[in-house]
Amino acid sequence: MAENQIEQIAKLSNPLVFISHDTRDAELAEAFSNLLKSVSAGVLKSFRTSDRRGNQGIEYGVEWYPEIIKNIQSASDVVCLLTKRSIDRPWILFEAGMAKGKLDTPILGVALGVELKDASSGPFAQFQNCGGDEDSLTKLVFQLVTRIPNSEPDEDTINFQVGKFRQTVVEILKKLDGPSDITGKESTSNIIEIENSSAKLFEEIKIMFQDLPSRIEKTTHSEGKRRRRRFHPGMFEEMFQFSKDPKISIKMALSLYREKMPWVYDEGILLLKKLESSKAPATTERAIKDLEELLMRSTRNPFVEEFLIEDKEEYFLFMELPRLILRNVMALAI
Repeated sequence: MAENQIEQIAKLSNPLVFISHDTRDAELAEAFSNLLKSVSAGVLKSFRTSDRRGNQGIEYGVEWYPEIIKNIQSASDVVCLLTKRSIDRPWILFEAGMAKGKLDTPILGVALGVELKDASSGPFAQFQNCGGDEDSLTKLVFQLVTRIPNSEPDEDTINFQVGKFRQTVVEILKKLDGPSDITGKESTSNIIEIENSSAKLFEEIKIMFQDLPSRIEKTTHSEGKRRRRRFHPGMFEEMFQFSKDPKISIKMALSLYREKMPWVYDEGILLLKKLESSKAPATTERAIKDLEELLMRSTRNPFVEEFLIEDKEEYFLFMELPRLILRNVMALAI
């Protein structure tokens, strides 16, 4: 029996819902997890990285990145909570892309506090997403509960628990967004506030993933309008040689990942702090290997290449940077 068939059987026997969300939406993720637990009598398991009180998150001392990948691989479904804070954000798109691109796992977008049409953008435009209304949420929960072998979901129980969930979400969104309802229909004052801050939101929320046809069209037009600069890896070698301090070189290289691969930037900066504070060779060696694995997984990822990389020059840039970063990290660790 093929390995992927064995994995599919395991998912059907032990369904797991991976709840993908922005860290700021941790309360919403917890509420959704509690909803699944209530309607399934605790049988339907879920995983969410923000869990700090139970056993649905990452345990202390565990390497966070491999743990996330492991749970995505084990998930029967990936539910993405689409809110003002999470739409177009790198991590939720990365998790959804990893699940769909690598494993063909069902991606279920749930719009909470935003209009369904606004949530169904970018990569999520290709999926049948779920709105925040009672009927849609009931249908979604029913679908997830039926993942449990031989389950017989009780419709009245699901309706009751979905109603409680929607009330909880409204309270959470009041704290996070101000007055609004779960379906994303804002009060007049909130609409004015959003319109006044649209410029700031535009700067913060970068469009990191677009539909492939849009990218093809953009590339075709841009190549005809301007001459592309040739990339040469030696230019980075020369740039880094201006500084005798490996820390500065590492920070310069990491900064190039900051916008498109923030998880690489954050882990690299964390490693620098560890190198400065730790004198234990074993700890230092382990931290360097962790960063090396993260760099390889991120830059050699087909999903990243398809949706994040703009052109050939940028592709070579992200392929070359890991070598330069690791070389300077080793120089700093000596």
